[in-house]
Amino acid sequence: MDTRSKILTPAAARRIPAPVTVVTGFFDVLRAEHARELQKARREGSGRPLLVVVLPLADALLGQRARAELVAGLRMVDYVVAADWEEVAALIDSLKPAQLIRLETADARRARQLIEHVHHRQSAR
Repeated sequence: MDTRSKILTPAAARRIPAPVTVVTGFFDVLRAEHARELQKARREGSGRPLLVVVLPLADALLGQRARAELVAGLRMVDYVVAADWEEVAALIDSLKPAQLIRLETADARRARQLIEHVHHRQSAR
């Protein structure tokens, strides 16, 4: 199965039958923590479709489409949308998700931790 078929436009995502679980984040870079959080959302969703919205990020290591393709490759994810900030607000408003999980803050924290770790490793040489 080509997992890229899981990637929808915002308009197509609006046609996902309710109820749905929506998870938003940057997913740059995709980490084990993301997989654990998405698996937890899947379990708590009681069979609801899991839609992941990949958001734009300045200075991202990977482009938004590449990040969406990586997320689509995860088994627990049903659908992925690469959306800008205005689109995600409208999408959430129209879907009225049964559960909404925002990972942007956690993603930013993890990115800072990774950068600090790399800097520490480089300065220890």
